[in-house]
Amino acid sequence: MARIYTRTGDDGTTHLGDGSRDRKCADRIALYGEVDELNSVLGCAVAALRRVGLEGLGTLVQDLQDIQSRLFDLGAVLAHPGKSAEWAGDPAAGHDFGAAELEKLIDRLDANLAPLKNFILPGGQEGAALLHLARAVCRRVERQAVELAAREPVPAGAVVFLNRLSDFLFTAARAANAAAGVRDIPWVGQSKGA
Repeated sequence: MARIYTRTGDDGTTHLGDGSRDRKCADRIALYGEVDELNSVLGCAVAALRRVGLEGLGTLVQDLQDIQSRLFDLGAVLAHPGKSAEWAGDPAAGHDFGAAELEKLIDRLDANLAPLKNFILPGGQEGAALLHLARAVCRRVERQAVELAAREPVPAGAVVFLNRLSDFLFTAARAANAAAGVRDIPWVGQSKGA
């Protein structure tokens, strides 16, 4: 690509991977835009975690960067409606985007954390707070993927990956706080029924 700007989107449409064009507000375009937002929030979390250089994080920063690459993979598949249809129709022919690997990462991190006894408040040190934000964005992306899948082909592995990713991001936020010596803050309901 010679220039970053092409002017082809000035009419409110964008180029899809299969050569077609669609409105920038179309559901599929919105979904991979949300995937891009999630990827950017993860980039902020990685930057914050690197700044504090927490030794107890092991490979977490590299794991997050690997996940960022998988999110680019997901965006690329979503930008190719034909590929999405192929993978939605035959999950064995498609891509799971690494859901099983995320489960292993969750188990590895969780083994070093205190068991949860109640809900916790999102926050803590900056990197952990950004991982909690990424988890919330991931949940939104997952909801939009499920909604789009009701109308258009979306690889089944994408929804599973996003579901597992939000679990991983929650666990990673707890691990980042633990490595920084920041305790989980339990949620205390304000009403007797909570």
